[in-house]
Amino acid sequence: MSARNVVVAQSGGPTCVINNSLRGIVEECRRDPATFGTVFAGRFGIEGVLKEELIDLGATSDEEIALLRTTPAAGSVGTCRYKLKKGQTEDFERVIEVLKAHDVGWFFYIGGNDSQDTAHKVSLLARDRGLDLVAVGVPKTIDNDLGDEEFTLLDHSPGYGSVARYFAQYVRQANEENAGSRPADPVLVIQAMGRKIGFIPAAARLADPKREIPLQIYLSEAGGTLEQLGCNVTDQLRRDGRCIVVVSEGFDVGDLGATRDGFGHVQFSASQTTVAQTVVNYLNSLDLPVPGKARGQVPGTDQRNAIAYASTVDLDEAYQVGRHATVIAREDGNGWMATILRDRSRQAYSVRYDKTPLQGVAAKDRGFPKKWIAGSGFDVTDEYIEYARPLIGNDWVSVPLVDGLARFARITPKFAPKRLPDYVPQSYRIH
Repeated sequence: MSARNVVVAQSGGPTCVINNSLRGIVEECRRDPATFGTVFAGRFGIEGVLKEELIDLGATSDEEIALLRTTPAAGSVGTCRYKLKKGQTEDFERVIEVLKAHDVGWFFYIGGNDSQDTAHKVSLLARDRGLDLVAVGVPKTIDNDLGDEEFTLLDHSPGYGSVARYFAQYVRQANEENAGSRPADPVLVIQAMGRKIGFIPAAARLADPKREIPLQIYLSEAGGTLEQLGCNVTDQLRRDGRCIVVVSEGFDVGDLGATRDGFGHVQFSASQTTVAQTVVNYLNSLDLPVPGKARGQVPGTDQRNAIAYASTVDLDEAYQVGRHATVIAREDGNGWMATILRDRSRQAYSVRYDKTPLQGVAAKDRGFPKKWIAGSGFDVTDEYIEYARPLIGNDWVSVPLVDGLARFARITPKFAPKRLPDYVPQSYRIH
């Protein structure tokens, strides 16, 4: 049987390591040219498939592909938040037409639960249409909300280890600032990403596993109110004279005038105000027991793309899970997602790579386990620390530099010749 062509695409928010999963897929496909033909990348995810904008990665050298290891975010081939929704029959038919037109037999989709839902829909569509296509998902999400709460389907998602490391380092540095400037700025409020899942703010505890910093962590899952937060901070100020507050962007502070993305999720970073500023304003309205005022910081998308803070463990696992996806496609066929599972039989941290059916993870959220929320309601337990600590690694990542600046991969912008009429995705049409 002759080699069939490949389409790889990515969706949702980018991460420090998403391109390393892309690299794993591309390099493994290049090792087996008898099975995998030309590797195309959908420009801006599934939108690139719908618009027949397929980047021919065969035009990009091995050296540039290797640089994907430390190329952050999604500048290489792009990402999207476009959802293949029920009832959008034209979109579904267009996907099949494009894949057929370019003799695509392998489809890899990198992303979180909504992206795995897209991969699942494509796998079912191919099966229903009798198309000779293998669709496999590759996990990616900084929220770590992909999988089940027993951690039997997926222990953690590539991307989470790096954002956890970012926050651990960020809070340690913030603590130096807060300790030194507390006469004027006794309270520092830091907002963490995570619409409704608390894995990212929880990572602040990795900065201080022995609990020596006056640190409070507010997850959206823990509930609580502004009034309770204010009482907790006031008590901390009486004891220590200062306090660092890490608050989830999903912590309930009332209406923020929120906007939503293409998946229907709230985009807190694009809303009219922020949770952190609301908390700061509230604290500054109180009669605090020390001089000075609360200040706020809202790290932006650097949480998910600051390659200098990336976890080397995360980088390695992202690559290996991408490679493993091609093995699954070749040996097990259609309808799977590659997974990372922790080997709990060994004392030292170790993982193995496996698979799980796409239908088990598609469009499903894993919450932050309630057993990992401390009894106080504004901290996490030691069990969480034991889970997350290995994910951030022990080394600083080595990023190639040219003239003192990071050298990122540059994908050759060669596109497959279009064989179909132009197409506007259904959600973008003006009705």
